[in-house]
Amino acid sequence: MFAWMALYFISDLHLDPGRPGTLAAADRWLASIRTDATALYILGDLFETWIGDDDSDPAFDPIFDRLMDFHAVGVPVFFMVGNRDFLIGPDAARRGGWTLLTEPASLDCYGTHVALLHGDRFCLADREYQSFRAEVRNPDWQRAFLSQPVARRRELARIARQASQAHMGQIADAIMDVDPQAIDAFMRERDLTCIVHGHTHRPAIHEWVLDGVKRTRIVLGDWHDAGQILRWDEAGRALLSTAALP
Repeated sequence: MFAWMALYFISDLHLDPGRPGTLAAADRWLASIRTDATALYILGDLFETWIGDDDSDPAFDPIFDRLMDFHAVGVPVFFMVGNRDFLIGPDAARRGGWTLLTEPASLDCYGTHVALLHGDRFCLADREYQSFRAEVRNPDWQRAFLSQPVARRRELARIARQASQAHMGQIADAIMDVDPQAIDAFMRERDLTCIVHGHTHRPAIHEWVLDGVKRTRIVLGDWHDAGQILRWDEAGRALLSTAALP
């Protein structure tokens, strides 16, 4: 049976040494697509936490090696930072053989002009998070953080994760989702018909009409229960799930 070569999109794997099942599942899936992928796009939060390229856990070595395998056979891998791994830098990029993307990135998907984003910029109702996002994306803040010893950075990351979990437990689910008006404004500003993003952990393909034009927003899912993937080839696009994670 003929199978089209495809573009693949993933986000929000939240890889963590404490979840070896997800690490193994990601490794297996990456191995399975190498023969039919024309490119792989990772739209943020590949890792649960990243405090700098000088502190990579050995548990991540197989993932970096697998991604470098794509590079070795001429399949490009593109990486966009998320809200968990925004401190990914050039050393990690070289190790994984990927190209770092600046948000928003533009891509032609078989004739459709697509914008790629992590997605957190659209969650405007969560004002506390947006304030935090603006702070930690500031280059001065990042330089100051990365200048501290690894042990101190680990402690600060642990405190930040606890605060984030407490915050999410106190706010309504709707607040953590995207603002529809922000999506519409972004579509109009850039004359887009399609965007792909992650972050919200709400996989879906949303379609609506704006200014008389059909628009599409594709939301990637997380990898907490099963792998969630967008596969896009000449025949069309589909959100897919792998088998349940161990």
